[in-house]
Formats: sequence, C-alpha cells, structure tokens
Amino acid sequence: MESFEQLAEQYKPMIHRIILSLNIFHDQEEFYQTGLIALWEASKGFDVGKGKFSNYAYSYIKGRLLTDLAAAAKQKERTFHPQEEYWGTIEDQDLPRHLEAELLLSYCTDLTEKETKWVLASCLHTLTIKEIAEKEHVSVSAVKQWRSSAKRKIGERLLVPLEDIHL
Repeated sequence: MESFEQLAEQYKPMIHRIILSLNIFHDQEEFYQTGLIALWEASKGFDVGKGKFSNYAYSYIKGRLLTDLAAAAKQKERTFHPQEEYWGTIEDQDLPRHLEAELLLSYCTDLTEKETKWVLASCLHTLTIKEIAEKEHVSVSAVKQWRSSAKRKIGERLLVPLEDIHL
C-alpha cells in the first residue's frame, strides 16, 4: 500500500462525506482527526483477500466516528454547564460559617480550651482525630481524651446519654 500521506489525501473527501452524512456540524476538525486515525488503523488491519480497501475503510471510519459521536453525546448528557446568570444566583456558602461557629461555641462554654479546639476542628472543619493531632502537635490519644471529655460535658449539659452523641 502507498504511504499514509497519500492515502490520507486520497480518502480525505470520503472522511468529510461521512462526517456530513452523520450530521456532525460541531468539532468537525476533531472528528476529521478521528477519521484519519481510523483510516490509519484500517490500513494496518486490512486483509487483501477479503475485498476492496475502500469499502473496508468506509465502514471502519464510519464505525469509529459513530462510536466517538455516541461517547461525546453520553459525556454531554452527564455534564452540566450552567449559564453565566446561574453563578450570580448562588449564595455564598461561607457566609453562615460564622453563625455555625457561634452556635458551636455556645455549647462549649463549660469546656476547656483544648476540648473546644476539638469541637470546632471536628464539627466545623471536619478534621479527623489524626489531623487535629498533627495540627496541634499532640498525640492522637491526647485528642481522643479531649473528645471524650468534651462529649461527656456536652452530654451532661444537654441531659443526653453519652452513647447518643455521635460527633
């Protein structure tokens, strides 16, 4: 078979005709590149004893483009790109953060500074015990003690059994 450059030039009209027959009007250059790749793969996998190359190339290219078109449609269906106006309607999620902190601190009036650190880090910042220990430069068992003591004190204050507090 001739060089691929010659083959690509010879089958360029066929690739464009297939793209138009599939009603592809967006990303035509990308689909053309896919068609060229399919042509190259067809030239490598063609068996001379099974018929004409042009028929094989047409089927191979069209099949590849259909597969990519279906994948692009599926991807488009799964993604959501909101309009510009949408971003102006979203509330700032960080605004009520100070209110959450105030509410949590209202439960921490009887707690030590370390117990309060655990409550805020755990509930407000969703840090794990290990992350809190690293941040405060203490052992994991120390943070566990803060947690235990804070849960007990808050539970007593709320008159809720300790097992029912899941923080």
